[in-house]
Amino acid sequence: MTSALYAILAILLFGLLVGIHEFGHFAAAKACGVKVLEFSLGMGPAIFQKQGKETLYSLRIVPFGGYCAMAGEDESSNDPRAFTNQPHWKRILILCAGAFMNFLLGLVIVICLYSTAYGFRTAQLVDFMPGCPYASEEGLHKGDEFYKIDGKRIYMQMDVTDFLAQGDGVHDLVLLRDGKKVTLEKFKLVPVEYEGQTQKMYGFYFGYEEATPRTVLKNAWNTCMEFGRWVKLGLDELIHGRVKVEELSGPVGIVDLMAETGEAAETTGDAFYNIFYMTAFIAVNLAIMNMLPLPALDGGRVFLLLVTWVIESVTGKKLNPRYEGYIHAAGMVLLLALMAFIMLHDIWRIFTK
Repeated sequence: MTSALYAILAILLFGLLVGIHEFGHFAAAKACGVKVLEFSLGMGPAIFQKQGKETLYSLRIVPFGGYCAMAGEDESSNDPRAFTNQPHWKRILILCAGAFMNFLLGLVIVICLYSTAYGFRTAQLVDFMPGCPYASEEGLHKGDEFYKIDGKRIYMQMDVTDFLAQGDGVHDLVLLRDGKKVTLEKFKLVPVEYEGQTQKMYGFYFGYEEATPRTVLKNAWNTCMEFGRWVKLGLDELIHGRVKVEELSGPVGIVDLMAETGEAAETTGDAFYNIFYMTAFIAVNLAIMNMLPLPALDGGRVFLLLVTWVIESVTGKKLNPRYEGYIHAAGMVLLLALMAFIMLHDIWRIFTK
């Protein structure tokens, strides 16, 4: 396949991410009895529209976006089925449904990818290399499974060597041993030399489990948890200034990266695997980012909804939702400005690389 075809595939997959997010809001709103005025995939001029019983279904020309417009979303309404007239728990459910569907899509994609695997490496120690200094009564035992290293949960076998390589070689370990958690504090773990080996190693032999429906589901879930940790680390890097805004990528940059990933693969099968794996990561990324407590994002709407609920409970007066709408409108302007900056930077980067 050519780079252009991979780019088309990436655009379709990105559209799927947006569509499944908005479908989450749509399905939850319908289930809660909220009137949905329009369900749109894409932004800009409509290329197809169909009027349902009460909802207008639209397909718009720009694939990066979409929306689920509900009655009374940011304003007072006399309609008992309006969004603002629903109990707080229903509104929170509707707002969280989009992120939930993104996460679920990411999980389903990883399950599909892992369904072709023969087995998976585990974080369990099944043996030690001869002379390993860490195998002792007070140290590590055969059958131990790494659960946490320095407070960080172990999801994948590769986490063990990654986390052990950090710091000065002295770690706090939490192990699963005979069904119980065992803690080893300030335990020194550094690579050492072994006879016949060209480089220093820890001297561990890790376990292997065959692919079954249970292990596929477990490893797919752990992979999505790992994705979530990558997002958290990325946000931490951004907040502390170790990553600049110019280094972020928007839809254009992501599509270009996915196309490059496909083109760099040795086979078409590898290309599809890598692109869908990246799609799963982006899906989990979107789920987490959308729940940040920032205006215009779903998490910001939930946060302000909870604040409004507290104020109304204390004062006994219902607040005008229009004020919340002003906050989200301001947040949307800033968000669109940031997206425009990132998009222009992505385009410049593509044409100058």
